[in-house]
Amino acid sequence: MDIERINENTVKFYISYIDIEKRGFSRDEIWFNRDKSEELFWEMMDEINDESDFEVEGPLWIQVHAMDKGLEVTVTRAQINRDGKKVDSPFEMDEKGQYFSNMSESSSDAQSYDEYGGLFTDSNEPQSEFTFLVNDFEDLIPLAKRIDLPSYVSTSLFAYKERYYLYVKADAELMNDEEIENMVSILSEYTSGSTVTVHRMKEYGKEIMADEVFEQIIKYFS
Repeated sequence: MDIERINENTVKFYISYIDIEKRGFSRDEIWFNRDKSEELFWEMMDEINDESDFEVEGPLWIQVHAMDKGLEVTVTRAQINRDGKKVDSPFEMDEKGQYFSNMSESSSDAQSYDEYGGLFTDSNEPQSEFTFLVNDFEDLIPLAKRIDLPSYVSTSLFAYKERYYLYVKADAELMNDEEIENMVSILSEYTSGSTVTVHRMKEYGKEIMADEVFEQIIKYFS
């Protein structure tokens, strides 16, 4: 894998399909299987962090060029506006740079994989799943007292690499964009957005609370 550090917030790397297969992944898996494609992505990001000291914290913009013999991937740490609600894409509009939650195929000259269900699936649908880093478990207590989530929003709490992570999943069909934005805004006052996926936490971390995190915190800690 070839790695190029573009600037403080951006890194570009190229990985051939041969290298992908040597790592134990097939082409079909990286396009069709989201869990496998995310596993490959994080394996590559861990390697990039070791070689280029590019730490992944907060949301990311991912741009992928599907080439004849491999993938060219540009990863940029997103710049959050002061209101915490908008993320400015570093790519031109016609390049379709995608936000982390879907990490989509996104170049204007790349082959289309819109119908696939892997890491590079199209991301026109609104984001409904979020992971938050909890800096201090005690921060969850005032958050639990303040936030009032509807029944169609599920929550889980994980311990991963000696840190706590809150996973929140909303039903996008029952919750409009404004409601989701308001929910995320409140959560972000007490936690930090994270790029760690729920699949990674389930495989390598420990599930502390499987559901109704805030109800349990109020019951046992407030």
